[in-house]
Amino acid sequence: MSWLTTTLASSLGRKVVMSLTGLFLCTFLIVHLAGNLQLFKGDEGRAFNVYSHFMTHNPVIMTISYLLYASILIHSTMALILTRHNQASRPVKYAYQRPEANSHWTSRNMGILGTILFIFIVIHMRTFWFTMHFGPIPMVNYDGEEYKDLYTVVSAAFSNGLYVLFYVLAMAGLSFHLVHGFQSGFQTLGIRHKKYSPMIEWIGTYGFGVLIPALFAAMPVYMFLKTHGFIG
Repeated sequence: MSWLTTTLASSLGRKVVMSLTGLFLCTFLIVHLAGNLQLFKGDEGRAFNVYSHFMTHNPVIMTISYLLYASILIHSTMALILTRHNQASRPVKYAYQRPEANSHWTSRNMGILGTILFIFIVIHMRTFWFTMHFGPIPMVNYDGEEYKDLYTVVSAAFSNGLYVLFYVLAMAGLSFHLVHGFQSGFQTLGIRHKKYSPMIEWIGTYGFGVLIPALFAAMPVYMFLKTHGFIG
């Protein structure tokens, strides 16, 4: 295990671990979004409940979920360690600073954005994951098979305007975090080439930075409008 200890003891090794876990979490976002999009089908939650049942009963998915939880904790821990290390390396700030001249706002505030997202994840998992596994959830029957009615849980959560606002703001934070994080992950891993870098930057900016957070944010807004009768 000496190679692991050596890797985690160096700044470069920690950055590589952060990049690998971060890119894995980006992959998870795509899968998670695909499931959440079932809420827009207008079938009173059937597609969403069936999808949720599959995700919580498939042994392969369940195993990957533990890797997901570990990735969140490792990614957050490495970020905290690197931030503290950087601060300790430069205890006295320069008398004259113009950080905006050398770096983007998102890169200078990844720690703040990451902290906001970590708080969001904790609240999000308490609202949905904990309720799904340990809370009282009504059952619904589809073609003779019983399913947990998680659609009802989602509807109840997003009927609260304050929670919807919190969710949307968190997705704005996710957008800024991903714009820098996605591209930075590839750069740290040494995947930089004049042929591929423009595509990576485009996917990071418009795919992960705009499209994915926008679709996630649209979900609670849609459910809020639906539960309050603004749309059918």
